[in-house]
Amino acid sequence: MGVEELIEGWSFTEIKGGQGTKDGEWLSVDRVPTTVHVELLKAGRIPDPFVGLHEWDVQWVGEKEWAFKTTFTASNDDLKAPNADLVFDGLDTFATVTLNGEKILETDNQFIAHRVPVKQHLKHGNNLLGIVFANAFQRGRDLQKRHGKLSLWNGDSSRLHVRKAGYNYGWDWGPVLMTVGPWRPICFHTYDIRIAEVWANAIVSEKLEPRLELSFELAGDEFTGTVQAFVRGPGKASIKEAKVIKVTGGKGPTTYTFDDDEIALWYPVGSGKQPLYEIEVVAIDDHGRQLDSVVKTIAFRRVQIVEKPLIDQGGLSWYFEINNVPVFMGGSNWIPADSFLTRLTYDKYVEWLQLLVAGNQNMVRVWGGGIYEPDIFYDICDELGILVWQDFMFACGQYPAYDSFVDTVRLEAEQNVRRLRHHPSLVIWGSASDYAFAESLNLDLDYSDETSDFRKTNFPSRYIYERVLPAVVSENSDVHYHRGSPYSGHGKPTGDQTYGDIHQWNVWHGSQESWHDWDILAGRFVSEFGMQGYPNIRTINFWTGDNESERFPQSRTSANHNKATGSERRLELYLVENFRHAFDIESYVYYTQVMQAECLAAAYRLWRRNWKGPGREYTSGALVWQMNDCWPVTSWSIVDYFLRPKPAYFTIARELRPFTVGVTRTIEKTFRDDRSAAFFTIEHTLEIWGTNSTLEDKEVYLDVIAFDLGDKEWRGGVEKRKVCLKKNSATELFKGPLPGQPIRTKESEVPKPIVVSARLLDVDSGEVLGRYSNWPEPFKYLTFPTPQEVSLKLDVSTTDGGGPHSDCDAIRVGVEMPIKGLVLDVEGEDAKWSDQALDVVPGDDQVVRVWNLKGRKLKARYLGDGNA
Repeated sequence: MGVEELIEGWSFTEIKGGQGTKDGEWLSVDRVPTTVHVELLKAGRIPDPFVGLHEWDVQWVGEKEWAFKTTFTASNDDLKAPNADLVFDGLDTFATVTLNGEKILETDNQFIAHRVPVKQHLKHGNNLLGIVFANAFQRGRDLQKRHGKLSLWNGDSSRLHVRKAGYNYGWDWGPVLMTVGPWRPICFHTYDIRIAEVWANAIVSEKLEPRLELSFELAGDEFTGTVQAFVRGPGKASIKEAKVIKVTGGKGPTTYTFDDDEIALWYPVGSGKQPLYEIEVVAIDDHGRQLDSVVKTIAFRRVQIVEKPLIDQGGLSWYFEINNVPVFMGGSNWIPADSFLTRLTYDKYVEWLQLLVAGNQNMVRVWGGGIYEPDIFYDICDELGILVWQDFMFACGQYPAYDSFVDTVRLEAEQNVRRLRHHPSLVIWGSASDYAFAESLNLDLDYSDETSDFRKTNFPSRYIYERVLPAVVSENSDVHYHRGSPYSGHGKPTGDQTYGDIHQWNVWHGSQESWHDWDILAGRFVSEFGMQGYPNIRTINFWTGDNESERFPQSRTSANHNKATGSERRLELYLVENFRHAFDIESYVYYTQVMQAECLAAAYRLWRRNWKGPGREYTSGALVWQMNDCWPVTSWSIVDYFLRPKPAYFTIARELRPFTVGVTRTIEKTFRDDRSAAFFTIEHTLEIWGTNSTLEDKEVYLDVIAFDLGDKEWRGGVEKRKVCLKKNSATELFKGPLPGQPIRTKESEVPKPIVVSARLLDVDSGEVLGRYSNWPEPFKYLTFPTPQEVSLKLDVSTTDGGGPHSDCDAIRVGVEMPIKGLVLDVEGEDAKWSDQALDVVPGDDQVVRVWNLKGRKLKARYLGDGNA
């Protein structure tokens, strides 16, 4: 008896074949889980939909019916077992399952797992398991006809009726690829007794005292044995003696308390360590035979979302407090990392999530138009200290709430809340944009109404968000539930900047504001915002394939690899407002990437300034849209599909370091009197602040130097001074005249092109803890120093000594005049860089580490380098 995963021996066919397979033809499958597109690609039956326009050549796949089959062996011992189940962790989406010709299961929800008792259907030897997958698109259209067409952003409206990953229907960053197949594992399980459920609830009191409330549920035959529980520490050493738990009605609760210092608390990355504990529950029969065991990895942490009045501003705070410590959240939104999910391996998830940590990010939001990620995703987040904001699978639409839909959603929610509740990384449940969508259509939305059923209104899914899901979360976990994202609460609309979280899309979407206004576009917590940028040139080369004639920004192929409505117009709007640029593909990639880098870094810089300490938590977090891509595309991602970071990834990482410095310049025009328009003065003021995310005050030197781009000999600045960066907050450091900038009395007097370089230096070592160069903008007005005046030096040395950087080269970057947006590259295969999009000034050389350089010549681009 035991568990056998049915991985090999599968084959599949197209029902009523003709395009993927011929009638009666079955193609072998390497392994399950898989999906039809993946297998057709392996068999050479379809072109790669990620290349060229081939996305549209494979649309027929999602509108066909497909069948999978395999055989598995049932031994005499299997047949003697009291219980035999087939377990389906995920079928995509409408499936009919047969065993030896008998129907055993019908499914209609991609996000639900099924355990089916099959003992009565088994026979000795080979057993034939078959799965027929219906056409999900047509099923959705049929449901829409039956229950009514509803409104949405992105994709086909029928998706609202189908519990399937929404992005399959197409999004403004993703292709239309309707996947189908056994997308998660299938197992054959025989047993006497199994441990059906374990809830290891790690609780930390307000006084930071940990305790463990452990409960379990058994399934199978009547149980007369014993259940033991073990608690092991980070080194797998037992913390407590094995506890024998009394079983009543197949269930058994128990509680553990701990001595002082017996348990170490878990913190998000950057705030502390991530000690993990192992809870094992073992069922043992009366003869001492182990029947089943379940292991859960947990950690102890206290998480609160704090809403309280603020000093000097209206509304309420909305911030995460971890173990009684307020934490500024800097992170990303996460979409599925592939259109074909079964191609995602454990190692691929590790690569993605380690990029988050390397980028100094401490939170990821799993967006509601994708999937509930597999267990390994959350395991890795637990280990790395990444906090997870988990959406339920609703995004950007007017979802229905008829009985059958609500029932499947309730089961989906129960399963996934129970599956994920033990993860310390999971700190909040929500959903995506549906209240904002309802507001945009002026649907029935009286925020003062907390009692209605809502199912008879034109916003019926409010019943799900406000009745079904909060009940499921509270009954099955102690994780915080947030009705939507954005969501303000307190009777306020979702765009209110003084309550809850907001999605700030008035840069790019909406009113298309300047990114220089991020400070006035702030909210208490900004859970979405973004700017597009082209991916790595190698990614573009991939999607153009062999068609060199399509390798330019305005080509049909490039347009197909940007799904955002009006993307060309909006990219060009922001480019033309800020840069002089060329249209060759290499230049266009460079300029859009630098624009994205400047834009997103400014958001983190200005919003982190709003984290001003107790009572002044005016902005408590920012999650960029988006971390990743599901295919090769131009999008808002900061790392492209092939895990190639864009320059924005690095500029964000710099703004999320423990210590940062920020600079703004403001212009004040003062008229001689209220009767004059011709006589005035224009003064330029510099403001400088620093941030400190540690829990100790930090004394540093503030070093500020100004450079005149039009005068190579001029240097100015602010007197170097010792300053104190207050713990876990931003500190204002300086306000005064912009060095070198005279007071002007006429608009025709062009301001001097002054670049201000600010650095925070360690008092003892002189190490640069944070740096930022503030340039006059827009950049299009500037006359940059010539490359000869800049005299860029890139000195490469091979590191050694066996340290953490022993396998890379170090590039020392030096200049004679300031440069903006330095991006390095090489010919051929990609190299891995420690930093990009650098601003470099004289006297402040910077070091960039590079892996896989292999002696190749460096290429450099920066604004004004003569390459347009």
